[in-house]
Amino acid sequence: MSFYIRREASKSWKRFCAETTTEINLLAENWKYILGGLICQYIHGLAARGIHYLHRPGPTLQDTGFFLLPELGQERAYISETVFTFIFVSFVLWTFHPFILKSKKIYTVLIWCRALAFLVACQILRVITFYSTQLPGPNYHCREGSKLATLPRPESILEVLLIVPRGMLYGCGDLIFSSHMIFSLVFVRTYHKYGTRTFVKQCAWLTVVIQSLLIVASRKHYTVDVVVAWYTVNLVVFFLDKKLPELPDRSNGSATLFLPITKDNKTKEENHKQLNGNSGDSADWRPRTQINGKIMEEGNVVHVEAVINGV
Repeated sequence: MSFYIRREASKSWKRFCAETTTEINLLAENWKYILGGLICQYIHGLAARGIHYLHRPGPTLQDTGFFLLPELGQERAYISETVFTFIFVSFVLWTFHPFILKSKKIYTVLIWCRALAFLVACQILRVITFYSTQLPGPNYHCREGSKLATLPRPESILEVLLIVPRGMLYGCGDLIFSSHMIFSLVFVRTYHKYGTRTFVKQCAWLTVVIQSLLIVASRKHYTVDVVVAWYTVNLVVFFLDKKLPELPDRSNGSATLFLPITKDNKTKEENHKQLNGNSGDSADWRPRTQINGKIMEEGNVVHVEAVINGV
């Protein structure tokens, strides 16, 4: 039993090291896209904070979702955040599964390049939208009488540029359309295309639908914020996905374009086999036929010595 555990641990460690080498090479080629996507996340946060300075609380607008869905109340507002955190963490963990599991379909760096591209495109549209018209926030801390409904004039530029978690949780004015729905829909659509578990895909879509209802029931957004997010994000991802180059599929063993060549002059195909837990020389599996003492190998004739009666 201990021998089996040591052997499997050794295989897992070799697979992890091989995957790390591959992802580092991919990161070296695509770091500009990753960095650009992260910078855009920061800019999106600055834009959301900026609209908070412009927010003016007022009466809550008439909303169909508020009429149909019972209000959860401040004491249960954490439920929607819990569901969102579950979706976010689950997607992050899934993107790193190639480092651990033998069966894999994606490259971590490439899948994040794609997801960040989707997020940035949707967030650009979102910033344009909520700066076009400022609506009174329906959330509890954005209503009239709340001290958090408006931000005092900043005393320094550092106060504007520094984004703190409290400001992210208690923002106001960045309504149309929901940022939570952008992340959730991008992540679920990405898994729907590149994931392998049908049941998980179905559960993911069901979770996003539940989250949509919880966001409205928590009064964190108007119904229009969620509805606009549903068709905007899906359309953006649909059209942008057609423009971006398709990711290599590792599940069929044919995606070797991005794999590095080792110092021992191993081919990319051999390195790909090592990443997927396979070994052996691919040449050993080439078709051979024997004709009159000669072995035919891919059109080449190789002479062999006949073995006669045990000599």
